[in-house]
Order: sequence, then structure tokens, then C-alpha cells
Amino acid sequence: MTGTLVLAGTPIGDPADAPPRLAAELAAADVVAAEDTRRLRRLTQALGVEPAGRIVSYFEGNEAARTPELAEALVDGARVVLVTDAGMPSVSDPGYRLVAAAVERGVHVTAVPGPSAVLTALAVSGLPVDRFCFEGFLPRKQGERRGRLREAADERRTLVYFEAPHRLAATLDAMAEVFGPERQAAVCRELTKTYEQVRRGPLGELAQWAAEGVRGEITVVVRGAEAPAGGEADAAELVRRVAEREQAGQQRKEAIAEVAREAGVPKREVFDAVVAAKKAGGQPGKGLAR
Repeated sequence: MTGTLVLAGTPIGDPADAPPRLAAELAAADVVAAEDTRRLRRLTQALGVEPAGRIVSYFEGNEAARTPELAEALVDGARVVLVTDAGMPSVSDPGYRLVAAAVERGVHVTAVPGPSAVLTALAVSGLPVDRFCFEGFLPRKQGERRGRLREAADERRTLVYFEAPHRLAATLDAMAEVFGPERQAAVCRELTKTYEQVRRGPLGELAQWAAEGVRGEITVVVRGAEAPAGGEADAAELVRRVAEREQAGQQRKEAIAEVAREAGVPKREVFDAVVAAKKAGGQPGKGLAR
């Protein structure tokens, strides 16, 4: 029998938010793989638990090298509990490689649900929560960061980002430039901690506020793009977006599905617009001339 990989969610601030199962899993694990073993020690002390199994580090710097070792332990029947500094492993944290390796080897993978900075920030932001997408961390380089933001400029779902405090001002400046300074957003800082703060307002104002310097763990929530007038995307605009994606190397079927999702319209509507443009001979770009 193979072992079990347990992805254990940890508190994002207040140790009292830890789910009851977390202490039990840490105590019973054969191996605890921790992003930061010192933080793990502080957490186990707060929970009043002493792990009986072996504790190893598992962070960005050694994730690739350590994954085979942990995967072998799982195949041999070990119960491996993976924890990161805060929140759920593999979500903008180490873990994906190990999950993929475990799945490939037929190892059972389960989770201990815990606090989530993404959902917590979304819930307290005051912005629409019915549809949202998580974008993780933006690239550090200015040009790449703006490029990633431009890709999301027409996204109508609420956007959630992680950001480092020393890059927050530059990120909010870029968001104000790409999304518009009046786009509503919320900067959620130190969630569930003593100095928790949620700052809401237009991106332009938030960028000015952040220029003074902000500390702590940051999650940024941004309202999605407004729906086109009349509630339907313009056919020519839909065709243009599909053409752009095809020119970038994306298959037409995938491009149509992606554009439909972003515009909030049925795929058939986008498909019909593309076909009509091709018949009329007025399609933009080479992508629709195939």
C-alpha cells in the first residue's frame, strides 16, 4: 500500500484559526515537509503538539531536488504532511511538484482545509464575489508586469493578486495605468493579524497612498472590467480578440473559448462573429484568414 500526501492549510495570521485536524495530522505524520521549519516550530508550539515524525525543509530553493525523496517515501507507505508558511500549499507556494509526483505514482492526495488569504481578502473587499480569478504574484520586471496586466484588462471577473509590500506602490501605479485610475480596488494588509487593514478606493488613490510605504502581507482585489454597453460584446471586438490570440500561436477553438469567457458571452456568439467576418473578408489580422 502506498502512503498519503496531506496538503495542510495553515493560519494566515492568527494561530487560533488553525483547523482542529491540523494538530492531529502534524502529530501523526511520518514526515512533515515545511517551507520554513522555524515557523513550523512556532506553529506547533502554539497548537501544543509535538510531531513524532521526521521534519524536513521543502521550499523554493530545494523543492525540485527534494521532491523525488518525498515521492519515494510516499510510495513506500509514508504519510507525508506538507505545510507552507501560511495558507494552502501549492497555491503560490511550494507543493505543485510534489502533488504532481504523487498523482503520477498513484499516491492518495488529500487536504486539511484552512484559512485562505485569497478568499478572506475577496470576502472583505466589498467587491463582487460571484465570479473571480486568482492571478497570484505579478512579474517583478516592469515591462512583464504591465504585459500581464494588459492581458487581464478586459477580464470582467474580480481579480485577486498577491504582492510584496516593497513592490505594492509600483504595482498599483501599473494597475492604474492599465486598468484606469478610477477602477475600484481593495488592498488587504496583514489579514487576521493585530494590525489588519483593508484600504478601499480607486486604483489611482490607492497608488498615491501606497507611495508612502506599506508593510506586511498584501493581497490586492480589483473589480473586473465593466460589461460592454447593452450587455453584449461588439462583434468586431470579439473578432479582433480572437485574431490577436491566433497570431500569438493559439488554436482558434481555444481562442474562441477564451474570448467568450472573458467577454461573458456564449462561445457560439464568438464563433458566429468569426465566421461572419471571414465570409465578409473583413477579418482583422492573418489569424482568421486560414
